[in-house]
Amino acid sequence: MGAAPSLRLTIVACMDVRVNVLELLGLQNGEAHILRNAGGVITDDVIRSLCLSQRLLGTQEIILLHHTDCGLQKVNESDFKADLESEHGFAPSWPLGGFDDPYTDTAQSMQRLVDNVFVETNFLRGFVYDVTDGRIKEVAQAQTSE
Repeated sequence: MGAAPSLRLTIVACMDVRVNVLELLGLQNGEAHILRNAGGVITDDVIRSLCLSQRLLGTQEIILLHHTDCGLQKVNESDFKADLESEHGFAPSWPLGGFDDPYTDTAQSMQRLVDNVFVETNFLRGFVYDVTDGRIKEVAQAQTSE
């Protein structure tokens, strides 16, 4: 097996252990690059990894896979950073990326990718996995006027 995924697909997902990306999407190991972080947030590092995946390893499609009952829906960024500051003497500069609604956040995440010149988004789809009923629902990409 080479380093390039056979389906030329990259998936950005939350690190939550309830989200078994390969199983949920019916994929096998080696078919897709899987980028995971807390919340499946589109960070600078995710942009970097997507750009490398596309330019060096030929991926063309991107799937964002968020989920319900995400921990980032429950974290207060100010309180979290204040706790870290009280422990370490300073707060981190990075944003947590918290959100209220996974469907809205998925649409906003897709738009962040569309707006980024370094990532090709011709084949971009977003989904939310419901951890309660096991269903996956597609999220429509926001329509922008040019």
